This record gives sequence, structure tokens and C-alpha cells, in this order.
Amino acid sequence: MAEIPILGVRGVGKTYALGEQRIEALRGADLVVRKGEFVCLIGASGCGKSTLLRIVAGFEPPSTGTAEMWGMPITGPAPDRGMVFQDYGLFPWLTVRQNIGFGPAARGRPRAEVKATVERFVELVGLGRFADAWPHQLSGGMKQRVAIARVLANDAEIVLMDEPFGALDAMTRERLQDELLEIWQRTRLTVLFVTHSIEEAIFLADRVVVMEPGPGRIASAHTIDLPRPRDVASPEFNAIRRDLGRRLHSHHAPKAA
Repeated sequence: MAEIPILGVRGVGKTYALGEQRIEALRGADLVVRKGEFVCLIGASGCGKSTLLRIVAGFEPPSTGTAEMWGMPITGPAPDRGMVFQDYGLFPWLTVRQNIGFGPAARGRPRAEVKATVERFVELVGLGRFADAWPHQLSGGMKQRVAIARVLANDAEIVLMDEPFGALDAMTRERLQDELLEIWQRTRLTVLFVTHSIEEAIFLADRVVVMEPGPGRIASAHTIDLPRPRDVASPEFNAIRRDLGRRLHSHHAPKAA
């Protein structure tokens, strides 16, 4: 009997009504993600990356097709699917510790268990010295680490990341990419990560899924068969970057009349 994947997306489409118009944001998406995989979605704006992520998160239902976790239909948000946004989404009135512990506390976990969980993930993301700081006292990179820790503390099995490093400067972005990979390797989480950056996708992912617009759909998927840690300057890395770049740009080339 075949192993049930952690995530199965089959024939998923999404159409929005805009007045009397109907906008097809996503068409016929098929995607299988295995437990422990790190998968990146790349593509231009308007190709349905964030729409697909929101459907998997349970924030909105598909218009057609099915999205399943462990073979069961996704019918709404749940702690086993944690979302990390570009704008962090932290509660400004809570400290780092309180933000991380919010989910377990809200689900009625015993106080001692919440405290132990918070301390574990505060240390995991390297924020021990800032555990009692407020979000406005943190750098962008620190805020994103808190957002990741908050998802992990909530018992997420799959982490959904919508361009989480897009607003950060280049040095902070590179450091957080390394830290995310370290967390992923230590926890063996499953990650579905949206990015515009081909380099970021190749650096992070086991598999890169290329999406194209008009309407949004999955065009191709590519296994990244490079050992970690990956060298962005290596000939092998750059050969993959050129290949994916060609595939992305071919989707935007003008069509013949």
C-alpha cells in the first residue's frame, strides 16, 4: 500500500467574483508533498502561489478539486498547518515569550507544559536574550524568528511560508535562510515555501515547483540534487539557476500571433 503523503493537492482551482467578472486565479493544480520535504513554489506575481498556500492553510476553500492533509480534506485552519507571513503577524502587546506561547496556552495546555515549550523554541531560534522584549524592540530578522518559533510551538507538522524573508536586507535574509535550514534539519518539519527568488529556492529546497500565470497553474517541478550546505557560486548551482531562469522567463515571453 502506497504511503499517504502529508499534503495532497489534486485538480485545485480558485475563481473569484469581482463584480460581474470572474477572475480565475488558479487552475488544475496537482501537488504531492512528502513528510519532511522542503518544497519551494516560485513564479511571477499573479501565478497563484499565495492562493495555493492559502487553500492549503485552510483560509479559503478551492473552487474545484481537493486539498488534503494525511488523506483527509482540509476544511479550515488548524494548528498542524502553521503560516508564516512576510509581515511577521506578531501580537504587538505580547512579549517574545508570550507570542510563542500564545497557541499552546489558547489550546488549554498546562502552564508548566507551555513554559517548557516556550523555552525550548526560544532557544531553538536563538532569542534567549530577547525573550522578554516587545516586538517593536526587535529587528526584522528577530521578528521573523519569533514568527517561526510561534508556529513550531503550536505543534505544526507542516509550515507554510509566504515570502517570509522578502522584506529583509540581503545579509539578514542569508542568515535566516541558514537558520531555517538548521531548524528544518533538526526538527524534520515539512516546509512549503513561496518565493520570487530563484536563488533562494535552489538554496533551500529539496524540490522547486515552477508556477506560471494566466491563469495560475503549476508548470513543472524540479528535484534539486545538490548536497547541503549549498554553494551559490558553484558551477552546479548556477547551471540549475540558469535552467530555472529560462523556464520562468519562457512563461512570460510574448506569444506568436
